[in-house]
Amino acid sequence: MSDDTEPKEVKPPESWVQKYWRPSMGWSYMAICLFDFMLAPVFFGILSAVTKIPHTVWKSLTLAEGGLFHLAMGAVLGISAFGRTQEKTAKIAKED
Repeated sequence: MSDDTEPKEVKPPESWVQKYWRPSMGWSYMAICLFDFMLAPVFFGILSAVTKIPHTVWKSLTLAEGGLFHLAMGAVLGISAFGRTQEKTAKIAKED
């Protein structure tokens, strides 16, 4: 006999914030690192060459205060990735 007659659980729809916060955190962290370590130093060098101002080295904004920003973002992204892995393995185990 088939179990097709049993009603399936209906989950309420997730909000877009709940669904996409992990990828948005990753993309925003990548954009911050791209700006702070690649774009700003190059732009700062070009700006000082064009304006004939003596060149000074770009000081990273996120490495100020000992790089606490990177530690915090690493913790947020690492813990959320671990949590997502646990959610996926629980879902697979539930299906079996």
